[in-house]
Amino acid sequence: MTNATEIAVPDRNAILAAEAVIRPHIRRTPVLDTPAADFGLSGAPLNFKLEFMQHSGTFKARGAFANLLMRKGAERGVVAASGGNHGAAVAYAAMKLGIRAHIYVPRISSPAKIERIKQYGAEITVGGEAYADAYAASQAFAREHGLIEVHAYDGYETLCGQGMVGLEWLEQAPEVDTLLVAVGGGGLIGGIAAAVGGRVRIVGVEPENAPTLFEATKAGRPVDVPVSGVAADSLGARRIGQLCFALSGHIDRTVLVTDEAIVAAQKTVWDVLRLVVEPGGAAAMAALLSGRYVPAPDERVGVLLCGANTTAVKFE
Repeated sequence: MTNATEIAVPDRNAILAAEAVIRPHIRRTPVLDTPAADFGLSGAPLNFKLEFMQHSGTFKARGAFANLLMRKGAERGVVAASGGNHGAAVAYAAMKLGIRAHIYVPRISSPAKIERIKQYGAEITVGGEAYADAYAASQAFAREHGLIEVHAYDGYETLCGQGMVGLEWLEQAPEVDTLLVAVGGGGLIGGIAAAVGGRVRIVGVEPENAPTLFEATKAGRPVDVPVSGVAADSLGARRIGQLCFALSGHIDRTVLVTDEAIVAAQKTVWDVLRLVVEPGGAAAMAALLSGRYVPAPDERVGVLLCGANTTAVKFE
């Protein structure tokens, strides 16, 4: 499937084909229905997709396995740049498949994520202030050693893997009308859009301090944005991926949330559900709690809790 600029993007059939390959290696993460009133909200019950329970602590294990199992040459070793979660996912998949992984992360990556990468046995290089710095270093290493790169969010196989989240979710909760999905570089929401776009409303949620899809939509093309804030290590891509942007016609809108709203959502998810999620993993919930997304009275909303790679947090 291609868009007007002939960028090859995955469709539902490509994602189903990827699922057949990687299903033995990943978890079918659960969903949870909870009354909106538990969160001080009105309306229909909320449906949570607990994707932070995936191997390596985030949805990214899906895309990692898709790359390592579907791309020729991966068996010789792979290289990835990451704010932390993608690196952990690639390291985990490589460990399980007996493949050598080289992971580059910026200094803003959380210690919890760096430690997880090390636990999975990957070779890790920490350097540069932001993801873009780590990415440039990883590209140079891959060229020098003739290894394939596993892109965190702008790779065809990456989107095929992440799109499985959407397929699973609608099988588990077919009554859901709207999916709230955090956006960084767009691999997750792009994959979900390819998988279930047109069958359900998809709303992107971004930090005000990293509005990649929001600004690309305004500009009519991917553009660089400044990145900072509490979720920068997971949602801190400098610009939206080309593949996600090509699929953005399947995304209803993007809303922006503050750092304060993200932290408040983390605390509320813990207080109500007793679940610990990282800042990026709480962004979708922040849109509801802060009023940046207000559902219709009978609208069934699904909230994606997508990551939990964080150190233990005391919310008092």
